[in-house]
Amino acid sequence: MKKTLTALTALGLVCGMAASVADTTPEEDREIYQGYFKERFPNVPVEDFVNGAYALDPIGRENWEAIEEFPPYETAIDNGKDLWETPFANGKTYADCFPDGPAMASKYPYWDKDRGMVITLPLALNECRTANGEEPYNYLKGPMAELDAYVAYESRGQVIDVKVPEDDPRALEAFKKGKEFYFTRRGQFNFSCAHCHMGNSGTTLRTEILSPAFGHTTHFPVYRSKWGEIGTLHRRYKGCNEQVRAASFEPQGEEYRDLEYFMSYMDNGLKLNGPGARK
Repeated sequence: MKKTLTALTALGLVCGMAASVADTTPEEDREIYQGYFKERFPNVPVEDFVNGAYALDPIGRENWEAIEEFPPYETAIDNGKDLWETPFANGKTYADCFPDGPAMASKYPYWDKDRGMVITLPLALNECRTANGEEPYNYLKGPMAELDAYVAYESRGQVIDVKVPEDDPRALEAFKKGKEFYFTRRGQFNFSCAHCHMGNSGTTLRTEILSPAFGHTTHFPVYRSKWGEIGTLHRRYKGCNEQVRAASFEPQGEEYRDLEYFMSYMDNGLKLNGPGARK
């Protein structure tokens, strides 16, 4: 009974937050959001939220750390490095699009004022390909996830610092759309993202501990044992939508890009530690 009441109380806090941040600034949202998790899990060091459920589960963490000694995503990193260095048919490489090199994950997502849209790393990688006469990659897995893994690995330790430009109301609108997506119930189960990863974070669903939302964007792409391969953040978004029996959106479509923009901003201050390994 006590555990049930605790979960219900937490869910009430989430609902209260969803209402209270309606007219707040992104920075006020971030302070409320991060403060919620710091209060909910007072014994978890802030920097440890990048480890998802393993920040809360000592036994699971021990098993995960053993796996990380020989991480299942190593091959993906190697393949991604080969893809980065292999010239396109026109002789150019990704370095011609990204002259600062592959250690660039902390620059994404960002608001492109000229185009009036959120630009994510996979979108930028595919736009580099098409600009050089190459076919775009699938956004969920395969070569794109491997390229993403290589960039994530090279970017480890960089601090997330997503900006919502104050001089462009379109950027704020994209942020708000991402926030609204996060707190909106959908599907036959009538769940929002927040129901699992805020209000019920730390509780058990079947045999798995629901991970806190804080830190979710830090460790993608991830190798999931369930998938048997590495996959992107938008693959996870798609899977979450389907798990609540809702129609998924187009990977790298506006809905998921705005969601990533909101979630990444909420993770500001944390360090990138991708790619990751999860169940």
